[in-house]
Amino acid sequence: MEIIPAIDLIGGRCVRLLQGDFNRQTIYDVSPVEMAERFAEAGYRRLHIVDLDGARSGCPQNLPILEAITAVTDLVIDYGGGIRSTKDLINVFNAGAAMANIGSIAVRRPDTICGWIDDFGEDRILIGADVLDGHLAIDGWQTATGQNLEDFLVFYVRRGLRKVFVTDVGRDGSFTGPATELYKKILASFPGLNLIASGGIRNLADIRTLEDAGCSGAIVGKAFYEDRIKPEEIKNYVSQKNNSLS
Repeated sequence: MEIIPAIDLIGGRCVRLLQGDFNRQTIYDVSPVEMAERFAEAGYRRLHIVDLDGARSGCPQNLPILEAITAVTDLVIDYGGGIRSTKDLINVFNAGAAMANIGSIAVRRPDTICGWIDDFGEDRILIGADVLDGHLAIDGWQTATGQNLEDFLVFYVRRGLRKVFVTDVGRDGSFTGPATELYKKILASFPGLNLIASGGIRNLADIRTLEDAGCSGAIVGKAFYEDRIKPEEIKNYVSQKNNSLS
């Protein structure tokens, strides 16, 4: 299972929100570029960036930070938040993102997303679903849609979707543990889907639980920032898994 560090951005700074609430944010005294360098030096290959300013405003706001990170690391980055148009998408790619993570517009304009997948390739479009009380939330988690997660996934899986990340907003930033039962239910309904878990991860035990549940990846944010999970723990875990398979 791939462990993907996360950087959430507000005003050019690293932050974490509690349960998607912009009024309950923790600001970390480390620059996004420095944090990305730490992840790269620790041996991580991927990075998940969420532009929370962009998610609220409807247009990416932190592309200079993306450019700065790609200038000093070789991390494979997915970037999202505020991508609403083809121009936004191209700007994100031009700034150095390997993938665009798409949430709100995937709910509002699914045909647009299908067109982007055709034009840019499935490997460059990472669809995300933010779930609050079983339904999708959009616009930086500020708008409840009432749309059912399963219906959303059915639409995209029927069109060839093979990878998705799902965030349980109620657990995000809370250290209450991941929504393992939700992920098991998704994988039972959509066997073969590469499901990346996000939200609530506290420690290495949670990562083991997610892997046992069948998740192909886990996005980890606050647990890294607050030293609940240390880079060497992940390295040892991955090494042990590789040795057991050899």
